[in-house]
Amino acid sequence: MVKRKLTQADYLLIAANLVPVYGVWLLGWKATEAFIVYALETMLIGVITLLKMLVVTIVRKKDIWYNQGSSSIVSGLFFMLFFTVHFGLFAAVQTTIFSQSADIVPPGGGMLHFFFHWYDYINKDIAIMLGGFAIGYLWKNFVPFILNDEYKTVPMMKLMFQPYGRIFIQQFTVIIGSMFLSFGADKAFIFIFAAIKIFFEVFIDFDGLINKSMDDLQKDPVKKD
Repeated sequence: MVKRKLTQADYLLIAANLVPVYGVWLLGWKATEAFIVYALETMLIGVITLLKMLVVTIVRKKDIWYNQGSSSIVSGLFFMLFFTVHFGLFAAVQTTIFSQSADIVPPGGGMLHFFFHWYDYINKDIAIMLGGFAIGYLWKNFVPFILNDEYKTVPMMKLMFQPYGRIFIQQFTVIIGSMFLSFGADKAFIFIFAAIKIFFEVFIDFDGLINKSMDDLQKDPVKKD
């Protein structure tokens, strides 16, 4: 599903994706720092998703959990815990492969050093780029979530699945990008990388795909406990 019309939030997210390109090409920022931001973006998306799930949990307390043709009512805290563990594994794998391929882990740091010590990598340029993404995602995903009262009706399983489509694309491109860093093709690839990210994050209707999956899931015979 491809979007035919972009929103103001989409344009803001496009601008956020172009900030690293502008910085690397014209301001002398290091391409490695831009890819560090892209890796940290995974964690940022996870935090925003958890924030949305927390709002739903405070308001509605519980929701339906679907599992292999059956369903049950569980606490929102269960959804949050499951998402934290599951999404955390994805983020750990991505950041580990990226940090090892880009060779940014200090001697003796270990494979998960970047994942557990991400704050050590943040400098002024990285903070600017990451701040742009934070504003973009909050404006695109969290603000409408509150203003449109989506938190009152959205299934928590949908919230839990929302980040994964983008993350699969991001994981692939970040890992490939880290390999290009070692070949010295960082400037060229960061432009290509940003273009790919913009296309999948802005023009592909992930929410529509998730809605279709949720509809199919709810059509299956369910047994409520």
